Amino acid sequence: MTNKPHASLRFFVPILAGATLRERAVACVGALLGVAAAAAIGAAGLGLDPSLPVLMAPAGASAVLLFAIPASPMAQPWSIVGGNTISALVGILVASLVPDVALAAGLACALAIIAMTLARCLHPPGGAVAVTAVIGGPAVAAAGYGFALTPVALDSVVLVAIGLVFHRLLGRSYPHRAPAPVTNTVGTADPPPSQRTGFRAEDVDAALARLGETFDIDRSDLEQVLREVERQALLRTHADLTCADLMSRDVVTVAPGADAAAATALLLRHGVRVLPVVDGDGRILGIVGLRDLAGASTCVGDVMRPPATAAATTPALSLIEAMTDGRTHAVVVTGPQERLLGLVTQTDLLAALARRPQAPAT
Repeated sequence: MTNKPHASLRFFVPILAGATLRERAVACVGALLGVAAAAAIGAAGLGLDPSLPVLMAPAGASAVLLFAIPASPMAQPWSIVGGNTISALVGILVASLVPDVALAAGLACALAIIAMTLARCLHPPGGAVAVTAVIGGPAVAAAGYGFALTPVALDSVVLVAIGLVFHRLLGRSYPHRAPAPVTNTVGTADPPPSQRTGFRAEDVDAALARLGETFDIDRSDLEQVLREVERQALLRTHADLTCADLMSRDVVTVAPGADAAAATALLLRHGVRVLPVVDGDGRILGIVGLRDLAGASTCVGDVMRPPATAAATTPALSLIEAMTDGRTHAVVVTGPQERLLGLVTQTDLLAALARRPQAPAT
């Protein structure tokens, strides 16, 4: 049974995916700091010309994007600074050439959209900046192209600077970085294992073309969301299958002080791909495989690498993402104090999926 809001409250449901009341409260604090700082610095910088506004009104709209939806392509530093400044220049140029205010305002907004698109800095408040340059009155007209620098560019730079510090203090990634493309680690032309089934990049392009709309999300972010939806659906239908159900408990291990040649022999004797490296108390220290040991003449502790780990209660199918990255062949299951409990391999996962019926749709 799904929890649906009462009909009378449906208009208060956030329209943005992932939006929460806490996120909006944080955005309010950011907007307060950003706009106040831009106004204060603008007032200090414009002290010699009191006729100019200390803050452009579209800065408020820029702040909404910067602090409320910082992952938006339209809220990135170049979009804010470039979009507002270029739009101001366009508006000033149009105002000097077109005497009719109504026509000039419309033309300035239209040309600003084109200019921002060509410069890859589309920013909705830029349209308001272009119109402001046309209808701003004698003070803006007298400032000429200087209006694009002060207050427009100045406000934009201050907002972005506050946004950078603000989001970093909160542990957020800003400027937003699109997820790195998944590559085939073996250096062949085949797609990576995680992208050989399910939808492909061309399917995303075809869907966007079919819908015929522009969405405020980076295309690579959209692809990442869709892949995560697939993963969550798989976890939901197999939520009862845990690592404890699959893991090997009698695990072949090696000590960190063991000779690399001895570890290699141990791998070949038991026909396994990796060996957990444990200390005398059974605590996991790392993991080694043939790739790590190839050509090594030192002890295991010098060539071991950090292991992928999970708890015994972790849903087993959540390990699929790690085990299809082309590098991870097994996940170490640990308990209290990082002690080794077992090992889940790619073979374990494959065997479980082969024997498990698909859950019916609900």
